[in-house]
Formats: sequence, structure tokens, C-alpha cells
Amino acid sequence: MKNKLIPQWLTDVFYTVAGILFCSFALKSFLVPNSFFDGGVTGISLLIHETYHYNIAYVIVLANLPFIVMGAYQVSRRFALKTLAAVIALGLALLLIPFEPVTSDKLLVSIFGGVFMGIGVGLAMRGGCALDGIEVLALYTGKRISFTISEIILGINIIIFLIAGIKMGLPTALYSILTYYTASRTINFVIEGLEEYTGVTIISGQSEVIKRELVMNLGRGITVYKGERGFLKESFDVSHPVDIIYTVVTRLEVRRLRNIVHDIDPRAFIFTGIIKEAAGGVLKRRARH
Repeated sequence: MKNKLIPQWLTDVFYTVAGILFCSFALKSFLVPNSFFDGGVTGISLLIHETYHYNIAYVIVLANLPFIVMGAYQVSRRFALKTLAAVIALGLALLLIPFEPVTSDKLLVSIFGGVFMGIGVGLAMRGGCALDGIEVLALYTGKRISFTISEIILGINIIIFLIAGIKMGLPTALYSILTYYTASRTINFVIEGLEEYTGVTIISGQSEVIKRELVMNLGRGITVYKGERGFLKESFDVSHPVDIIYTVVTRLEVRRLRNIVHDIDPRAFIFTGIIKEAAGGVLKRRARH
């Protein structure tokens, strides 16, 4: 059992340390020297730093503490301890590592500051912790009000950027919104990668041929639901039994799957949905984080 846990533990540490280095680089080389902001707790910390000129290393640790305590109750104590260690390590990196400003070009700062911040936060999440506690707050709040977690995070970030616009001017706030957008997209890419999975449902009268092609040629596992097709407006009482095929592919394979199905049955009904996490079956084995 220990032999199985050690590699996973080392992988988590590697991801977390790499995430800390990327975040500290983004802050010290891009965002802090140019008075730019991000969303979430990092954005709140940058606002406090710009307003009161406290050291960003201390501010970012103190600002995350309430959310880490909240995470112990909303997620788990292990998650909270790992996050606490990661946030303290981020503060130490900001204090001790002498990253230098890279550029003062506002567009480059907003884009690449967001990219490096997103890589850092995403890697830390793959390591099983968080360098920004805003989602813990959204999870806590979402259980008490009717808004979704995404809506709560959006509302908090709107307040942050409004304050930034008042304090630092509208152009800085707009560039900071670009930074946040770039960071959020990068986080999704780091966590999900190129092999984001897509669930595909196929309804066709040629289901037997399609099933064989998907399994034998595409190499995918399938699940079959028993259903009925028909029920058209001009012949509502007429229906036929049909096998409804469901399979999971990477988004790089969706086009190939569509071509296979349409070559067999041009009238086949196909619809897809994004799957955030998938494991087991005949999918490629991926590390669990």
C-alpha cells in the first residue's frame, strides 16, 4: 500500500511546487510591478497591497487564511492543511525568490501574467490544493443562497474589478479583467488538458453497424440504451425500437466519430456533452488528482 501511495504523493508535491513557482513568477514579474489585478483572493490581496502598500507575500497568506479554515469544513481537513502549506510556501517564494519584472507593456502583462498565474493555480489544483480560496467561499455561500458557484465567483470578481477601476482607473481594471479571463482559461486547460472528454449519444436505425464500427475500428467502449424512435408529427402513433448508443471520446476524436456515423447513416441523430472527469472502462489511464 505504501509503495502505491509514495509515487502519488511525490506527484502531488511536484505539481504543487511547480504551481507555487509559476504563481510567484506571475506576481513578481508581471502583476505587482505594473499594478495589475487578478480575480479571487489574489485580486483582493493585490488590491490591499496597492492601497496600503503592505508586502504582497504577507497579504496573500493572511487573505487566504479564512478560506482555508472554511475549506476544512466544506472540503476536508487534509485539503485545508495542504492548502495552508502551499499558501505559506507561496508567501516564502514571494519573499525569497528574486524574480525581476519582465515587461511594462500592458497587453503583454495582462496576457502573460494571466497565463503564468493560470498555470500555477491549475498545477496546484492538480496537486490537490488551492492557491486561491475564492471557490471555497463560493461553495460555502452556494449552500445558503440560490446562486450557483460560478455566479457567486463572478459577483465577487465584479466587485473586485469595480474597486480596481475606482482606485486605479478604468484602463487598469479592463486590462485586469483580461488577465483574469486568460488565467481562468489557462486553469481549465491545465486541469483538463487536450484530452478533455466528450460524451456522445447516437440514435440511428443503423445502430448495429455503428456499434461494430465504434468498437472494432475506433476502439471505444459503448453503452447501449433500449429506446424507441419515431413519434413524428404526421405519424405520432408509429414508433420503432432502437438501440441508443452512448460512448465517451476525447474532443480530438469527435470529428472522426461523426464522420464514421454519417458515412453509415447520414440521417443519424448525434449530440454531445462535455465531461469534466472520466476514469475507468476502456478510457486511457490518467493520473487521479
